[in-house]
Amino acid sequence: MTRRILDVVTNVGHYDDPSHPTGLWLSELTHAWHVFEDAGFQQTLVSPAGGAVPLEPRSLKFPNYDKTAKAWRADPARMALLENTLSPDQVDPADYEAIFFTGGHAVMYDFPGSEGLQRITREIYERGGVVASVCHGYCGLLDTTLSDGTYLIAGKTMTGFAWQEEVLARVDKLVPYNAEQRAKDRGARYTKAKLPFVSYAVVDGNLVTGQNPGSAKEAAEKVVAALR
Repeated sequence: MTRRILDVVTNVGHYDDPSHPTGLWLSELTHAWHVFEDAGFQQTLVSPAGGAVPLEPRSLKFPNYDKTAKAWRADPARMALLENTLSPDQVDPADYEAIFFTGGHAVMYDFPGSEGLQRITREIYERGGVVASVCHGYCGLLDTTLSDGTYLIAGKTMTGFAWQEEVLARVDKLVPYNAEQRAKDRGARYTKAKLPFVSYAVVDGNLVTGQNPGSAKEAAEKVVAALR
């Protein structure tokens, strides 16, 4: 039986200030996609609103714009996937063994409030499937509750883009909230690497989280290991 993974991407193209564009951090999708593809998993893209996915301009520049991201942008079929993502109401959680939330600052706006994504995440998690995120993707987990009303991340050891990294990336004045602090407020045992921007991923049961863009491959590998 072919395992299936649902990759979550954003529909938002700018910060609160429209003069500052953002979107999907492309390599976070491409690195994970390659790992899942090599493991023989089928993948589907979903976004909070369905449809087109804008790309974060900073992810398309050196040193973030690597060969996997370049290959994706050069492939019309792959780019078409980002123009025609499913919406949550088109997704049956029973079809998927895992859900993987990608990042980019854009997700801070449309991931947390998506009740459709929360429903899918809760159903996959509660039947023992893997819930995973990389970088800002954990914003999609911040408001997700389980059937008993508790936060999914409460009491869980996890990671995600650190506030220190927001400051170093010079976007701490642009972001709508402090995601690291919000995760802690939800009861998560937030942890991070000793150094910013290095690969770091954490597994707690069937929750897998990666800290930053450089952690996408490691996080995806841990998802594959958890599914096997």
